[in-house]
Amino acid sequence: MPTAYKILGQLAPANTSNADLYTVPASTQTVISTISVTNDTATSTTFRIYIRKDGATAAALNTLYYDTPLAGNSTMLITAGLTIDATDVVTVQTGTADALTFQAFGSEVTP
Repeated sequence: MPTAYKILGQLAPANTSNADLYTVPASTQTVISTISVTNDTATSTTFRIYIRKDGATAAALNTLYYDTPLAGNSTMLITAGLTIDATDVVTVQTGTADALTFQAFGSEVTP
């Protein structure tokens, strides 16, 4: 089974709505090794990360991080080691528009 190590997604949400960082392609399993959250402003804010099985609605059931504080001009590196299946979605949300950038790193495994 071929494995591709890569940047899975990069996103800088312009507003405080949920935004999809990465969707697992069909016939693929993905291992998310690391998620990076960077606050590009001097003001503290919060963030949310959801792992939505089969694209389910973002809710308490699929929350990985919820209203987690992040100081201004700082980065949080999350060592995840999460295995997710085809059509699963990683969704993020920032507490302040234009404040955070999200990156996901890992590998895609195809049959």
